[in-house]
Amino acid sequence: MAKLIWSPGTAADLEEVCDYIAKDSEYYARLFAQRITSLIEMIQEFPMVGRIVPEYQRKDLRMIFQNYRVVYRIKPEVIEIVAIIHGARLLPKIDEKA
Repeated sequence: MAKLIWSPGTAADLEEVCDYIAKDSEYYARLFAQRITSLIEMIQEFPMVGRIVPEYQRKDLRMIFQNYRVVYRIKPEVIEIVAIIHGARLLPKIDEKA
């Protein structure tokens, strides 16, 4: 199984999304966090489960999860969570070399 790492700022992305959801419902914010955590654990075991991110067209960058995008990079022996962002928002620039 590949090692899982979070890029700088990605945990803050998740917290920001959960804070936004919690304005309407703390229950659904917790549920969202639990689902994202479970999804990321699944990605660690099955890294090819997500689809290629259309904006980048790179086989090493994939995404998954309903209205939100969990963007992750597949590296040898490592899965890196790159961004967690609502699907309606623009994706951040992702370093080509990393």
